[in-house]
Amino acid sequence: MDAIASLLDGPRAHGAFLLRSVLAPPWSMRIEDQAPLTVVAMVRGHAWITSDTSAPVRLDQGDVALVRGPDPYSVADDPATPPQVVIRPGQVCVTPDGRELTGMTEQGVRTWGNSPDGPTMLLTGTYTMQGEVSQPLLGTLPPLVVIPGESWDSPLVPLLAAEIVKNDPGQEAVLDRLLDLLLIAALREWFARPGAEPPGWYRAYRDPVVGQALQLLHNSPAHPWTVASLAARVGVSRAALARRFTALVGEPPMSYLTEWRLSLAADLLREPDATVGAVARQVGYGSSFALSTAFKRSRGVSPRQYRMAVRA
Repeated sequence: MDAIASLLDGPRAHGAFLLRSVLAPPWSMRIEDQAPLTVVAMVRGHAWITSDTSAPVRLDQGDVALVRGPDPYSVADDPATPPQVVIRPGQVCVTPDGRELTGMTEQGVRTWGNSPDGPTMLLTGTYTMQGEVSQPLLGTLPPLVVIPGESWDSPLVPLLAAEIVKNDPGQEAVLDRLLDLLLIAALREWFARPGAEPPGWYRAYRDPVVGQALQLLHNSPAHPWTVASLAARVGVSRAALARRFTALVGEPPMSYLTEWRLSLAADLLREPDATVGAVARQVGYGSSFALSTAFKRSRGVSPRQYRMAVRA
């Protein structure tokens, strides 16, 4: 896996919340689910996304929006339409005054709205858990990214729209992978747009020296890397690699490797059968004590405390 693939693959959907909404005006949804990342794709019609701190942004047919949490926002037919439903953590839907929802109803498999023949159809895919590996990605995203459909003709939106209403065996896994593909394709399109400012690690991948170093670190995080051994593998001096890596990525090679190892460790600790010792070996620490020391210094809690908090 190359460095970019491993970073973009950070938010791996696993039982993601996916929904097709079919709506007729007036409609408005207040999203307070605190999800780290949500993908909204307009199949037809239009919608407005409004946050508490920014001006409304219109989405038209074919547009894809990436909404970074956990701050609340609204999706509506018009910015002036008052919310009719509030979506809370766990995808619990209530009225604005907290009562059980009425009016908007289920219309079939993963389909919901106020009119089966409404002029607006949008797809929502929500990453409900924040994998630590995704932090280098989520940390670079603004609260809202919109990729206009007029400049991006992706087959993934109609494909997801067709698959989201199926209930075949293994359908959850199919939808998770389609959501991942749509997210990665949207990110690549956004990073490539004129005037975009992609993060340092994304730009650095194109560098013949630093890109190769990143790939080595990502492919073999458990290897006992030093700046000298990494420089030897990419064919430059230790000083040259350190200077070039820091300038492009924004931090020295060993600092980057440490954070990458700890991010991987945090992701692995979510697995039910993982032990601290096994995770330590997988990410390049000689013992559970060494991993615990580094993890607590960076995260403020021990690996065991982190795992207990995640499971809770």
